[in-house]
Amino acid sequence: MKIDLSNIKSVFLDMDGTILDLHFDNYFWLTHLPKVYSSQNGISNDDTMKILQPIFDKHQATLNWYCVNFWSEELSIDIMKHKTEVAQKIGYRPQAQAFIEHCQKQVMDFRLITNGHREVLNLKTKYTQIDKYFSDLVCSHELNAPKEDIEFWYNLQKQKPFNPKTTVFIDDSEAVLDTANEYGIQHLYSIAKPDSTKQRDTISKYRMLETFF
Repeated sequence: MKIDLSNIKSVFLDMDGTILDLHFDNYFWLTHLPKVYSSQNGISNDDTMKILQPIFDKHQATLNWYCVNFWSEELSIDIMKHKTEVAQKIGYRPQAQAFIEHCQKQVMDFRLITNGHREVLNLKTKYTQIDKYFSDLVCSHELNAPKEDIEFWYNLQKQKPFNPKTTVFIDDSEAVLDTANEYGIQHLYSIAKPDSTKQRDTISKYRMLETFF
């Protein structure tokens, strides 16, 4: 076992890129959505990305970035409708189910902590039944801050107290792990290959998991 849970009281797991394959999200935002936008507006893919990229950059790491309602209104596209069109790409990362089953048996406080919107979580739950494993399914929208914001962690503590020194947190986002580290969570892990179809662009400063076991 790569992660020793013998003295751990809480395990918090990110969803996309940690438990579920990030390929679905990357495919939707970088391939499927631009095609929809191009078709809807009668412009080329290149022109589409010239329009979309500055908008993406402006809202990255904010609640808007993760909000399907915001993007539906901003782009005049029904985001959930089009996510559903490619939902067959939703799936677990290798060994993820076995790992979460193991965690479920080892700790009482076992939470899924995602920046994903509740509607997206519901869609992914439909395809993976991920909800059956966790004591809590936490969406950052409902805590009024993304995981990149220290306020998220204070609000999470208020929602249900935990000891940062006996907490394991796994996430594929360096910015999120940095904020968790700032908050004081002691046992932090990153993911070496969040998207099964490509290598990670950068090396994490945190312990990177090639596999869960």
